[in-house]
Amino acid sequence: MVPPLARDKRRGGKSKTGIRASRAAKTAVKSTKRRSVSSRQWLTRQINDPYVAEAQTSGYRSRAAFKLIQLDDKYRLLKAGARVIDLGAAPGGWTQVAVARAGSAGRVVALDLVEFDTVPGAICLMGDIHASEIHSQLQNELGGPADLILSDMAAPAVGHAKTDHLRVMALAEAAHDCVRSLLVEKGSFVVKVLQGGADRKLLTALKSEFRHARHVKPPASRSDSREIYLVATGFRGCENSSNDDNE
Repeated sequence: MVPPLARDKRRGGKSKTGIRASRAAKTAVKSTKRRSVSSRQWLTRQINDPYVAEAQTSGYRSRAAFKLIQLDDKYRLLKAGARVIDLGAAPGGWTQVAVARAGSAGRVVALDLVEFDTVPGAICLMGDIHASEIHSQLQNELGGPADLILSDMAAPAVGHAKTDHLRVMALAEAAHDCVRSLLVEKGSFVVKVLQGGADRKLLTALKSEFRHARHVKPPASRSDSREIYLVATGFRGCENSSNDDNE
């Protein structure tokens, strides 16, 4: 069954991404000896997060699904019949949206380092993006080059800002390598980064490879998070041309 919010007006369904950022009355988590302060804070945030509640109601596996919905509603990334690669797919929220919006004529291949439940309509793989054979495996499963490459990959945080930033950027660079070998001309690329110096370097590279490239923070991204997305459209192909059309 396709979650209802994955269908928008372009496909004859319902578009609904304007979820309120807060509730009138927030629920507090009771303090117990078994819970640390950080655990209580995390639980309180989850309980009071409208995207968490809406994901559960709509059948999405994670609140992150709304980030992709909002990006797609704005930039029209997921076209009917598209071939899509979803990197860092677990638990499958983005994959659900991609399958619904690419439609029955599309093809979605999802990859993650950890095993996760198969998403109906998608080919789900467990593997390391850094493995030498992974690009050819992705292309074989996709049946050709990708129209869209998505990357919501993230490394486990260690609590040291510089280290966390570099680890996420290393994954973003790995996703960027997929663009060079797997993305069709005029295709699109979305990748998660953390705000900081290194993400500007990647943005500069994307501006030379795509007609348009920009930073975007969808409303579903938490305001206190340094998470941001690079959205690039209009891939120029392996032979880069000038970036005079970039924003």
